[in-house]
Amino acid sequence: MNTKPTLDELFERRITYPDFEPQARLARLVGLDEQKARLGKILGLLVNPGGLAAWAQRHHPGAEALLDAVLRRPPLVVLAGDVGSGKTELAETIGDAVARQEKIDITLLPLSLSTRGQGRVGEMTQLLSAAFDYTVAEATKLKSSGGKARGAVILLVDEADALAQSREAAQMHHEDRAGVNAFIRGIDRIANAKLPAAVLMCTNRLSALDPAVRRRAADVLSFARPSDEQRRFVLSSRLESIGFSRHHVDALVAATGAQHGGRDFGFTFSDLTQRLLPGIVLDAYPAKAIDGARAVEIARAMAPTPPFKDGTAA
Repeated sequence: MNTKPTLDELFERRITYPDFEPQARLARLVGLDEQKARLGKILGLLVNPGGLAAWAQRHHPGAEALLDAVLRRPPLVVLAGDVGSGKTELAETIGDAVARQEKIDITLLPLSLSTRGQGRVGEMTQLLSAAFDYTVAEATKLKSSGGKARGAVILLVDEADALAQSREAAQMHHEDRAGVNAFIRGIDRIANAKLPAAVLMCTNRLSALDPAVRRRAADVLSFARPSDEQRRFVLSSRLESIGFSRHHVDALVAATGAQHGGRDFGFTFSDLTQRLLPGIVLDAYPAKAIDGARAVEIARAMAPTPPFKDGTAA
């Protein structure tokens, strides 16, 4: 590549928070309260490290060494877990909550999968370096000499194992190793400059990430399939308002969970919201009303998305 990559080549799009659409999407994410809270705190500290100092002054005066350990963590968070568990949706919407909390604008830059390039020598490394160059340049404009930043940037890397897979893999091409090195350098650049920026990585294969990348993570948030209680909330909050009985909701919860003597896994969040609920509606539309017993039949006949097999222990 002889020319500098364009923004369209580097990022799928730009999302600026606060915005009502991601706010509504974030509110619809149920069962992820712990992940929401932890990720929101980490991103909030990047934007407003002075908030931690004010907290310590109130509750733990003299805790400067402890605060330094918290604030020196690399600005990288890994969201790891099964398919359809809400990782990417949370990563794409949490910026809205932080923007509203800190009263600033936050820009999300979702790294395009085409950043892996077309296999030409040096291409992936150049594309990754350019993506971090742009992120650093944007965040530098927002950095404040003291106190809260004027804004923040989040670089989102979905399917992160495709870009930051372990360099220990014997079959790994030299160019792929160079790309991982470029990725690590980019994270270190953001950390060393103490910029109001963070990198969020989503992966189904935590063990496939390069060890050096995993070591740099300030936190690894785990995502699992919804429990009975979480599935009940997703289903009842949408079906009870149209007259579904508790009996039918209970039957749907049972049908969407693990089955004795059969599959040992239940539905994912996306299975419920993107497949089952639309399937129930479309089965009745346009000639009849939705029927609870028929909805249970649909759920029992529908197969959930199989778990992703990582292969090696994380």
